[in-house]
Amino acid sequence: MAPEFPDNWTLCASSFNWAPEITAARRTAQDIVTGIADSAVKTIELEPGLLWRTFPAPQDAEVDALRDSLAARGARVSIVGASLDDFTSPTERRSLQERLDFLVPQLHAARRVGASGVRLPVGQAGTELLTLLQPLLHELDLVLYEEIQGQQSPRNPSVAPALDAIAGLADDHVRVLVDISMLMPALPVTYLEELRRGGVSAELLVRLENDWRDPATLDAVTGLLRSGKVPPHIHTLFMNLLIRFGRSDAADLQGILSLVGAFHLKFWDLDDDGGRVSQPLRDLGSLLGRKGFTGTLTSEWGGHEWLQDDPTETTRRHLALAETCLAGSAPTGRAAV
Repeated sequence: MAPEFPDNWTLCASSFNWAPEITAARRTAQDIVTGIADSAVKTIELEPGLLWRTFPAPQDAEVDALRDSLAARGARVSIVGASLDDFTSPTERRSLQERLDFLVPQLHAARRVGASGVRLPVGQAGTELLTLLQPLLHELDLVLYEEIQGQQSPRNPSVAPALDAIAGLADDHVRVLVDISMLMPALPVTYLEELRRGGVSAELLVRLENDWRDPATLDAVTGLLRSGKVPPHIHTLFMNLLIRFGRSDAADLQGILSLVGAFHLKFWDLDDDGGRVSQPLRDLGSLLGRKGFTGTLTSEWGGHEWLQDDPTETTRRHLALAETCLAGSAPTGRAAV
């Protein structure tokens, strides 16, 4: 008997996984996104900046065309990635009303495409804007998720006030989305290979491979960056060490789980040496099963920054692994006969 995936957990895939295909433009973005429903999964998280030419004020015709195409395949949208451009120029910041006006068309488009929520980076909106958005979120029956990821953690001074603000609102229409890039026991094997080929020293590579979670390792990364000795051609890739790759444990999430309504199951490659990919999934499944989580868990592949793997096959394999690890670790999972 194999454990069954809990009914109140929904596995999804992000259209971000197909970003290289979308930007290559050999097919239309809509064809690629609707193809996800045919080849991978029926619930899809959208990155509309890659999809709708009229974004950030998506026109009804574009939105309707995608909604109808997905519906014809029995598919639906879970969350739409919103954008909040806070500045009109390098020095001019939008007023509170202008920020609200920038977001409102995106919320209407999300509702029109059939989504249940929209997503912003944690803390970007701020309490004033969240308060102004609340009536519209209720009217449209949308959840606004604030996302924490990578090096961020609930105790981070730049994150904790935003989480406190969400808790203070006590509104189910404003929740948290956790990206498990926070929960990396080790760095991706293929990423380390890219750094090796890019000219990073053997000494630092040994430390990155064996002592990723040691604070001294991050000090070494920062020191190399400040020295100006990071090879220019891998500078952007190297910055992942400071931003996108986290060093937290699943237990660090316990205090905020009552605020969390969605997860990004971020992965970079499928080389599971030492449980690099599967262990965070198992830890998360165990934690969520004990806490009675309900919500979406979305496969999100970040490794296409340096890998040329097929996104459909990669996503399917990751979803299968995620389902097995999460269901197998969740005490609430039922046994399938």
